[in-house]
Amino acid sequence: MLLRHRAQAAFTVTMQLMAEMVEKHLDGLTAAARLLAKAFQNGRKVLIFGNGGSAADAQHLAAEFVNRFQIERPPLAAVALTTDTSILTAIGNDYDFSDIFVKQIKALGQPEDVAWGISTSGNSPNVIKALQAARQAGLHTLAVTGRDGGKMATLADIAIIVPSPETPRIQEVHLAIGHIIVDLVDFLLFPEKFDLS
Repeated sequence: MLLRHRAQAAFTVTMQLMAEMVEKHLDGLTAAARLLAKAFQNGRKVLIFGNGGSAADAQHLAAEFVNRFQIERPPLAAVALTTDTSILTAIGNDYDFSDIFVKQIKALGQPEDVAWGISTSGNSPNVIKALQAARQAGLHTLAVTGRDGGKMATLADIAIIVPSPETPRIQEVHLAIGHIIVDLVDFLLFPEKFDLS
């Protein structure tokens, strides 16, 4: 009985957060989708990054753009900055762990690209440094965070914040946010592929 109650409580919190996102954050989701769609239309790319579970989200979402999501369409230029172990370990060893994304932003980012940082706290030093560098280099910035948004929210053109102190619940909603953004981008770029009836 205690296990069932604990599981039900976790689902309830996540569902309440999802409902709050629908009520308060649809404008942020649609703005993010428009930003990304415009970048892709203009031949630009998205660079996605985060730590831990957010690193997994970064590579998951990059795969949805590069391969496909729910429709057949051309690949979209997305790179997860979390996946090249030689780059990550070289920078972490030779410089500092807080530089693992910023150096990649400086190497790969071009004006009008989108830098998409993900962090449940909003205060990950390596994500913050990358967003700062992205802004200085003329990239657009998108932050998907939790809690109160942290410092990341102040560095982003668009910040989508999941208002919870619980990391697992934030991560669950972050994945839904990512999937919805990819779906909206596909809809904006390839409306003919969708049944609008």
